Order: sequence, then C-alpha cells, then structure tokens
Amino acid sequence: MESFDELVVQYQPMIHKIIQTLNIYKNQNEFYQTGLIGLWEASLSFDEGKGSFTNYAYIYMKGKMLSQMTQNNQHKEKLIYPVEEFWETIENQEAPLLLEKETIQTYCDGLTEKEAKWVIAASIEQLSIKEIAEKEKVSPSAVKQWRSGAKRKLKEKIAMDS
Repeated sequence: MESFDELVVQYQPMIHKIIQTLNIYKNQNEFYQTGLIGLWEASLSFDEGKGSFTNYAYIYMKGKMLSQMTQNNQHKEKLIYPVEEFWETIENQEAPLLLEKETIQTYCDGLTEKEAKWVIAASIEQLSIKEIAEKEKVSPSAVKQWRSGAKRKLKEKIAMDS
C-alpha cells in the first residue's frame, strides 16, 4: 500500500467530489479534514481480499462526512437561540395590550356586560360581528344589539364629558 501522503494526493479530488455531491457549502475545510480522517481510517482497516480500495475509501469517507453532518445538525438544533430582539418583542407585546384593555374598560362603565364584551372584542381582539357571535354562542343580530346599545351609551357619555 502507498504512503498516506500519496493517498492524499491521489484521493483529494474524490474528497472534493463527495463534498460537492453532499451539497456541503458551509465548513468545507472541516469536511475536507473529515474526508482525510476517513481516508486514513480506510487505509488502516482495508482488507485487500474484499475488493478495490477506491470503492472502499469512497464509501468510508462519504459515511464519515454524513455522520459529521448528522452530528453538526443535532448540535445546531440543541444550541439555536433566538436573537435578543425576538425576546424583547415577546415581552413588550403584552404590556401595551393590557394598558389598552384597561383604558377601554374604563369607557365600559355604565354598559351592560354584553355591550362591554362587544367593545372589548371589536376594539382589542379585532373580531367581526360574526366572530363575536360564534365566540359567545349567540346570533349575529344579538351582537348587533349589543353594538347598538354600546355605541349609543358611549356617545352619550362622551357628550356629557365634553
């Protein structure tokens, strides 16, 4: 058998070809090194009575690179953390909604419970009459009555405040 340096020169194009066929475009140097390790291990474990070294080396190096890809993917899946801005948006989404809901609920003083439900559902949750009716298990005409009463009472309240 040839020296390992001679094997590297001879099988270097094969290593690059395996990298290309596996569509490896990141960390190509790392996978080249994995291919060299596979070539080294193949040269140590090859049995001449079981076929050609070229086929054995190809399968061994490709298997080694596939194992490396699997390990990298598993490692990456465990270590993915969302960027800090993601956490900030999650934290900050609740506070304005709570303040908005509290503000709107102050205007609901004097409304019936159902009229207040319409105000909250329509203004904060952005639900349509049909969606509110489905959510509350009533007819759309009932929700329209809630809306009508709420609008009338809110207009009166605003007129008295100004």
